[in-house]
Amino acid sequence: MAEKADLLGMTLDETKTFAKEMGEAAFRGQQLYGWMQKGVPIEEMTNLPAAFRKKLQTECTYRLPRILQKQVSQIDGTIKYLMGMLDGECVESVFMRYAHGNTVCVSCQAGCRMGCAFCASTLRGRSRDLTASEILGQVAVIGRDTGERIGGVVMMGIGEPLDNYDNTVRFLHLVSQKEGLNIGLRHISVSTCGLVPKIYQLAQEGLAVTLSVSLHACHDSVRDRLMPINRTYPIESLLEACQQYFDKTGRRVSFEYTLISGENDSIEDAAALAARLRRTIHGPCHVNLILLNPVRETAFAAPGRERAKEFCAYLEKRGISATIRRKLGSDIDASCGQLRLNHVENANPKYK
Repeated sequence: MAEKADLLGMTLDETKTFAKEMGEAAFRGQQLYGWMQKGVPIEEMTNLPAAFRKKLQTECTYRLPRILQKQVSQIDGTIKYLMGMLDGECVESVFMRYAHGNTVCVSCQAGCRMGCAFCASTLRGRSRDLTASEILGQVAVIGRDTGERIGGVVMMGIGEPLDNYDNTVRFLHLVSQKEGLNIGLRHISVSTCGLVPKIYQLAQEGLAVTLSVSLHACHDSVRDRLMPINRTYPIESLLEACQQYFDKTGRRVSFEYTLISGENDSIEDAAALAARLRRTIHGPCHVNLILLNPVRETAFAAPGRERAKEFCAYLEKRGISATIRRKLGSDIDASCGQLRLNHVENANPKYK
């Protein structure tokens, strides 16, 4: 049996061609495409003929997520969403307001198999990859829910984007389509925990996205313990891949570094991190320091903000660009993956 057409995963040209194959005029495909980019359900696409809408609902797949839960910060307007997929899987997405515009953080997998010791997203492993259309759908649904223009995307939600490589690349092409959401590639960041071969592959794609590398340690012995991927791709090989990414794309690499009390937050750690980056990265880079969001299932704790300031100041003194990430939505604070984990445990008491 032929697989149903994935409507939201189509470009404008593909949608127009598909409409003609369905016996409709090409402009109907353009109308359909416009509705989908706005996150509108098929039954509400009022300028499409009723018979066409019926065929779309019965003969196609429309992977538009639905909002299961929504938390809105009364402090800064940040919104955290629990999104439900057609098969019952769920992920998290976040809408964030900045001075330069609105950004959405999207998930790329239902769960994660990378096993980082301090992360809630990986506690139940990975159920499955999201399709490119399911990733795009998160942006479209949030745009419709907020009624605001979204100018940037960070692939830093649940899952490892480079572990879902083909769908990630397809999503980047879809979300940047001028006829669609038209979010510039330079306003998109793709996060990775360090899948080195995929970093080299991404560098060849001609996509001018920012690579955001979850580093979180400057010594292999510590990173081995915190991030199992390091046992396969140690820090030096990861940094060499990052240098190659810059050489090929000209895009500055950003390093995410979550400060964990007693693990990676000493001034000696800052010195070792600065030395590694200065030795291996020959070009601009930036370290984004993050105070750990505690996860109830782990024993890790965040250091005080003063320690973060000292760590940041040391990096800056050694010529490494660094900032402490502004904490948005502190009144709805929950580690990435916690909403999904609670939902999964409530639906499946055996997981508690």
